[in-house]
Amino acid sequence: MLGIAQDGGHPQPGCLRPCCANITEPHYPVSLGIRSREGTNLLIEATRYLGEQFAIWGQTKVDHLLLTHAHLGHVDGLGLFGREALAARGIELHVSDDMYHLIDRTPQWNLMHQQGVFNIQTFTGGDFVFSQGELSIEAVRIPHRAELSDMHAFIIRGPSKSLLFLTDHDTWNETLTAHNCSSIRELLGKLNVDIALVDGTFWSENELPGRNQAQVPHPPVLQTLNMLGEKKQGDPDIIFTHLNHTNPLYNKDSEQYAEVERLGWSVAHQGQRFNL
Repeated sequence: MLGIAQDGGHPQPGCLRPCCANITEPHYPVSLGIRSREGTNLLIEATRYLGEQFAIWGQTKVDHLLLTHAHLGHVDGLGLFGREALAARGIELHVSDDMYHLIDRTPQWNLMHQQGVFNIQTFTGGDFVFSQGELSIEAVRIPHRAELSDMHAFIIRGPSKSLLFLTDHDTWNETLTAHNCSSIRELLGKLNVDIALVDGTFWSENELPGRNQAQVPHPPVLQTLNMLGEKKQGDPDIIFTHLNHTNPLYNKDSEQYAEVERLGWSVAHQGQRFNL
């Protein structure tokens, strides 16, 4: 786990409230680094904190870059791979067809493609984006604000376990309906995953003064917990990530953090590792 924050990071620029004051350890926008047994490095999301995240990962070379969608914190580090910074060459960039059209229309990103920084590979929902030995990555179409591009989650499957990277979506109702499921458990069972990194942006729908969930749609953690209840035998590990700077789950001593753990679930932390 190279980052667990929502796009603005934690502390968030311009925030002078207690949630961002006196932060001793910054939290970077959500990102995941993957290293195969064969030594291939794959990165999910390109954030502006690429250097700091490389330090967490212990890697500086990216062979494959996968993007879920086009919102700020997930793509604002793309330029760092260009001549002005890393001067990378030949990175396999995996994006949806929709995201490819956005890259083609964005001068800086299109130029990097033309310069050979990226070799672009497109996918649609249900495609295997990457496969090498016992490692594979599958794209899953997810309903989320599509002002710029569509959204896909990724399932990373290894020889012994599988992990779902589902950091953003609008509502559980829309996501479950899109996959013909009636519950979160049914969806995770259908996707056949052992670990699920899920959207934990806000603790509750009243978290942003002056804005409601319709304006910044993400299913609140409290709603997800109410839908799940206590963890049962056979359930996958559900881990909340993509936390907004206002989210009390950053505080391990908070009542909210204790409630997540009491029910048997958990909150992601930077540097967390999974052996698949």
